[in-house]
Amino acid sequence: MIDQELLELGQVATRLGVRLADSRLLTASRGQAAFFGSQFSLLTDPWRPFPHALGTAYFHGRPGTPGMPEFDVAYATLRAHHGELERVQVTHAEMRDLVLSSGIDPAKVFSIPIGVDVRLFPEQTPDARSTARHELGLPEQAYVVGSFQKDGIGWGDGDEPKLIKGPDVLVEAMRLLQARRPELHVLLSGPARGYVCAGLERHGVPYVHVRPEAYEGVARLYAALDAYVVPSRQEGGPKSVLEAMASGIPVVSTRTGQATELIDDGVNGRLVEVEDVEALAEALADERLPALVAAARDTALANDKRAQEPLWREFFDGFVTHA
Repeated sequence: MIDQELLELGQVATRLGVRLADSRLLTASRGQAAFFGSQFSLLTDPWRPFPHALGTAYFHGRPGTPGMPEFDVAYATLRAHHGELERVQVTHAEMRDLVLSSGIDPAKVFSIPIGVDVRLFPEQTPDARSTARHELGLPEQAYVVGSFQKDGIGWGDGDEPKLIKGPDVLVEAMRLLQARRPELHVLLSGPARGYVCAGLERHGVPYVHVRPEAYEGVARLYAALDAYVVPSRQEGGPKSVLEAMASGIPVVSTRTGQATELIDDGVNGRLVEVEDVEALAEALADERLPALVAAARDTALANDKRAQEPLWREFFDGFVTHA
């Protein structure tokens, strides 16, 4: 996700007249503006100052989260060195409050959601739905719920769960949903999904797991869905909320990340409390979900990368030299 976000941000910067340099020049040049796509790349211990104006995204990571010591390191480094930063991007209010609690100058902190290139995510049509299901081996009459994320630790099979992403919540919610929707099938994408696959198999929930070679391939997966689910405990985005909205797929999410600000519950999607598997399953089974997609598409359009250009122009102003 971060690589794709940086690619799209580079396109925004180019349209705004910002000249881009190869990241390999980071240590071979001085006096430039350097933006890091994740605070975990910049805010490390020991602190490594670069001879540039420094900016970073700070998407997620509450200090004190069990099993995630990197969250503590990043925040401690931010508190110690925020005076050496020029810009921080946050995607939602919780992270803005966290970053501001470091003592950083509020003028350096910019709230900009993780956006979407809506051109890559056309609205679902009956023909596209049938074609996608045929290609993926999904029954035409199945109720298909999508989950496209990395929720296992490491880059292998992912048998050990990354609990902040809620893979345990997802498995239990799908077990409960199957009782309401016996025709349920789950479409998984992303690496390290072994824990979820094993859990679905244990409960007898049919699933398909695919990994498209390119980002554009993810867009075609949405065409096969009836709903998209975000079961996370913590998030910066996820970007998939807007991808699904752009694709005309109803979204059901826990109250986490930018979903809390993008989704108006019952208007353009559904929000449930973190770890509430009963509510998650109930919302996914709601037959009124398709009525929410028109408002959701409007939300995606409002957060298209082109619509966000004024926000990024303000971010870049005074941070970089315009061409």
